Amino acid sequence: MAESKFDEYLETFGAVCIEGPKYCGKTWMARSRANSAAFVGNPENNFQTRTMAQISPDLVLKGELPRLIDEWQEVPTLWDAVRFEVDKDNNKGKFILTGSATPNHKGILHSGTARIGKVRMNTMSLYETGDSTGEASLKDIFEDRMENAITGNVTVEQLIYYAVRGGWPGNLETPEKICGNLAKEYLKTVVDDDMFSVDGVKRDSRKVWSLLHSLARNESTLVSNSTIRKDIGAKDEIDVDKSTISDYLDIFNRLFILDDQPAFSTNLRSSRRILKASKRHFVDPSLAVAALGATQKMLLNDLNTFGFIFESMCEHDLKIYAEYNDANMFHFRDEKGNEADAIVEFPDGAMGSF
Repeated sequence: MAESKFDEYLETFGAVCIEGPKYCGKTWMARSRANSAAFVGNPENNFQTRTMAQISPDLVLKGELPRLIDEWQEVPTLWDAVRFEVDKDNNKGKFILTGSATPNHKGILHSGTARIGKVRMNTMSLYETGDSTGEASLKDIFEDRMENAITGNVTVEQLIYYAVRGGWPGNLETPEKICGNLAKEYLKTVVDDDMFSVDGVKRDSRKVWSLLHSLARNESTLVSNSTIRKDIGAKDEIDVDKSTISDYLDIFNRLFILDDQPAFSTNLRSSRRILKASKRHFVDPSLAVAALGATQKMLLNDLNTFGFIFESMCEHDLKIYAEYNDANMFHFRDEKGNEADAIVEFPDGAMGSF
């Protein structure tokens, strides 16, 4: 569903950057629109493309337009090189950048404002995987055109399977009994390799895993950093200071493995949107399952835990449908404890709570 926004931005900006977690389909979508490509992470000829980009970024940009620069963040100076090329004329859709991590701003001289548009890509919704009929339309609900209909039975076992499998395009054909392996290996790669590659800092893997476990235990909640620190100490018996937690969370966000849900306020001038805590979410429910070390059978025997995973699944998909309609999704809780799991706000101010 990010494709419509991507196509719109190709007609609006000189370059478009597709951001999101690894394996969510960024490169596939970009290649379907590009006429040439440079793959910075390609190990061919001892990473020749990366070396060329480091020596002279403009060499990598030469090719038929639109030109794809895949995993540009491995050579951050490519951002400025693209911005410079875009500034040479007023042509749109010249370059497509894809990135599964946000690099340090060091070395990037220009923000790219008005030159490079950013599109955030998520893992697939159940409609995109073919597991939902799509008969229920978010837009129809808001326009009061929704009619009641029977869409068929959905079992708890099916829902648990969807959560364990996740919305990863490459995991759709994986046999059910082993479909959880992808998310497990994803997190291992994050801990063992990706965190270091972002800024070159070596971190304590034991503390990183403890934080991932705590985030999974608190999936779909408003848990604070202080509460997470206490949770890690109580459950894993590991002492982690506040600054370390903040550092790790920042890296997780830069690697696009978290996608927190901001707070809502009906007053546009209110500070609640900023001051109220966000609801914690992994970018895909399967990562929460993997961080817990849970299996389908374990979740079936612990429906209380699966309830939080199920909420995450619903909000994961609802956000995708909202963004397709240029709407935003929030959560709401007031001082008296009244709450709505999700609030969708359309550009015209129409709101709906779920």
